[in-house]
Amino acid sequence: MSEPTFAGRVSRWYEQNARDLPWREPDVTPWAILVSEVMLQQTPVVRVLPAWQAWLQRWPTPAALATESPAEAIRMWGRLGYPRRAVRLHECATAIVERHAGAVPDQLDQLLALPGIGTYTARAVAAFAYGQRHPVVDTNVRRVVCRAVAGEPDAGPATRPADLVATEELLPAEPAAAALASAAIMELGAVICTARAPRCTACPVETSCAWRASGQVAPPGPTRRPQRYAGTDRQVRGLLLGVLREATGPVPHQRLDQVWTDEVQRGRALRGLITDGLVEPVGEAAYRLIGDGPPAPVPG
Repeated sequence: MSEPTFAGRVSRWYEQNARDLPWREPDVTPWAILVSEVMLQQTPVVRVLPAWQAWLQRWPTPAALATESPAEAIRMWGRLGYPRRAVRLHECATAIVERHAGAVPDQLDQLLALPGIGTYTARAVAAFAYGQRHPVVDTNVRRVVCRAVAGEPDAGPATRPADLVATEELLPAEPAAAALASAAIMELGAVICTARAPRCTACPVETSCAWRASGQVAPPGPTRRPQRYAGTDRQVRGLLLGVLREATGPVPHQRLDQVWTDEVQRGRALRGLITDGLVEPVGEAAYRLIGDGPPAPVPG
C-alpha cells in the first residue's frame, strides 16, 4: 500500500477530529454556507454560531432577505462586528434573486461576480457547497502550507497567486476529495497549526512537515498585543449604530450627540458610517439606518 498523501493524512485526521459545526452538516444549503463564510471573516466561531442560526431562521433563502431593507440586515447583524458585511450580504442576496432566480450559483465566475464575494468566499462556496475542486485559501491554510511545504514559519499578510497554486498542488484530483481536503487543511490551521501555539505533536503531518524538520517548533516572533478598542472610532461607530438599530424612525442629531462627548471624533465616526453605506441623513438634523423607510430627501 502506498504512503498516504499530505491531503490524505489531513483528511483522515479531519474526519475523526473536525469540530461539530452546523454549516458542515450534509443537508446544509449553499446559501447557509455562503452566510457562514461571510460571518466568519475576522470573527470567532463562538460569536458566529448564534448569529448564523438566527439569520438563517429569519432568512433561510436569498429571496427572503432580498425582500427586506438593508436596515433590517444591519439590525439582525447586531454586534457581530464589521457591519458592512450585513449590507453586502443583502446586496448579494438581491443579486442572486435578480441574476440566478434565487439560487446561489455553482460556477466560480458567477460567484465572483456577486457583490461582496471575493476570491476566498467564492472558492469556499464552490468547494464546500458544491463539492468542487478549488484551492480555498485563508490565513489558516496559508500558514499550514507555508510551514509544512515551504518550511517557513508563517505566510505573508495577504493571499498571493502563489498561495493558490501551492495549495491546489496538494489537492486530490477527484473533486469531492479535494473539497474535503480543503476543509481539512483549514481546520488543521485553525485548531492545531495555529499562529502562536502550534501543537505539532498532535499534527497528522508532523513527520513530513518541512518547518518541523528544520527544528523550528516555537511560535515565530513576539506575541501580538490585542488591538485596542476602547476610545477608538470603532467603539464610537458601534455606539452610534446601537442607537440607530434600536430606533423605529429617524434619530435626531441631538440624541446621537449624547453617545460620545468628543464632538470631533463623534462626527468623524458618523461620517464614516455614512460613507460605508450603513447610515443616511434624513433632512438636516436626523439620521437612520440605510433604507430604513421611504427614500430619504436629498439634503440641501
